[in-house]
Amino acid sequence: MRIAIAGAGNVGRSIAQELIGNGHRVMLIERQPKQLRPERVPEADWVLADACELSSLEEADVAGCDVVVAATGDDKVNLVVSLLAKTEFAVPRVVARVNRAENEWLFTEQWGVDVSVSKPRLMAALVEEAVTVGDLVRLMTFRQGEANLVEITLPKNAPYEGQPVRDVPLPRDSALVAILRGKRVMVPTADDPLEAGDELIFVCTAEMEDQIRAVVLGSEGRELG
Repeated sequence: MRIAIAGAGNVGRSIAQELIGNGHRVMLIERQPKQLRPERVPEADWVLADACELSSLEEADVAGCDVVVAATGDDKVNLVVSLLAKTEFAVPRVVARVNRAENEWLFTEQWGVDVSVSKPRLMAALVEEAVTVGDLVRLMTFRQGEANLVEITLPKNAPYEGQPVRDVPLPRDSALVAILRGKRVMVPTADDPLEAGDELIFVCTAEMEDQIRAVVLGSEGRELG
């Protein structure tokens, strides 16, 4: 994919390096000359421009990008970049960084945002994921809340402990996409048995979270184990 990243600070450069490592073409757009450091990510295309200006985005051929990432440290800038990318250039996928949690409600489809990434929310979710056994933890939200990535660490004596995946009656609009077992990452098959301590990763709609919790943990929920 061809990906444009607005903001070449630490966050923008880190995203660029990951994406380039995965084989994508990346363009970094930065308006501060002192942040223009091509030697930090030499494989990327670097553009000195203001990503909030329509003419700058036209010159950078943002219309030819598959994804735009608004990764600056200013939420106002990220919203403007997202809106321009979606409405003026019809970029298929727009991802925006949320710096301040109180601004998260603004990062919606109305502002051109397909996916928002809130550092405070993500950090809170990772803390919960690290310490919580026997409850559902929401890790990430996709498509403005239409789908979520959630995790449940299976406690001892859970209803389907020791039983194969095929026996778990998951509700509609949900899927078990991975099992983390020790240092292993498993793509679950119907025959894989569930073990206590497994971290079960699901993609589901928000409406199905309670049903997944009830199926996997039973009616006792947190009291298991």
